[in-house]
Amino acid sequence: MLHLKIPPMENTSSAGEKFQKLVETMARLRAPDGCPWDREQTFDSIKPYTLEETYEVLDAIDRREWGELAEELGDFMLQAVFYAQMASEQKLFEIGDALDAINSKLIRRHPHVFGEQSVETAGEVLRIWGKVKAAEKKDKGKADGLLAGVPRALPALVEAQQISSRAAGAGFDWANPEQVLDKLNEELGEFAEARRNASHDELENEMGDLLFVLVNLARFVKVDPEQALRRTNTKFRKRFAYIESKLAEQGRKLEDSNIEEMEALWQEAKR
Repeated sequence: MLHLKIPPMENTSSAGEKFQKLVETMARLRAPDGCPWDREQTFDSIKPYTLEETYEVLDAIDRREWGELAEELGDFMLQAVFYAQMASEQKLFEIGDALDAINSKLIRRHPHVFGEQSVETAGEVLRIWGKVKAAEKKDKGKADGLLAGVPRALPALVEAQQISSRAAGAGFDWANPEQVLDKLNEELGEFAEARRNASHDELENEMGDLLFVLVNLARFVKVDPEQALRRTNTKFRKRFAYIESKLAEQGRKLEDSNIEEMEALWQEAKR
């Protein structure tokens, strides 16, 4: 039987001490006599796990599983420590450099908290944030456009959120939600016209315009569109599972039913 010697962490330890323990554990796993799997990993091979852990954090929040969220956040933090350990081995940077960078950035981008500026609204904060980020890029010789810092590899919905928010922070925005709704109606008309006369390529173009306006509408009413869609997905899953379970009680499957019966069960699930 395998016996593991796992040193306990004292509950009295500070968060800093516990974080340092994580850094040391990761270094031990990557050591020559550490874990073969951990030693084989690279920056690129770890990326899928980073994405997976991100969505597991979101899922725990959606389900309001706070104990599980604590565990998932630990997994999430491990990703940062894993990357930093590999960087340290290649003499690129240390975990302390990453911590210095974020601490400095938070102070620099909040002059209304740590400096002399004052703000009244969250919108003013975003404008300050945008100006500071633009100045940072200029100092680094990267002043190549406000939107250049938004990675193109982001999921399209997240990218739309970020580029529209940055443009809005620079003053390129509608004045109120009603104007966004007017734009949405305009885009719906263009989509309807494309359905009648346009190619598939043009339909895709108009559908993209519709989705982009919806992202902006969500921003105006302070709803996270990603979270809203995830919530609807969860709702759809539950209701569809209800349809399946009710048919199963009768010894039937989906293919044995029809749209009228499934719609009736869907309405029953809603109630």
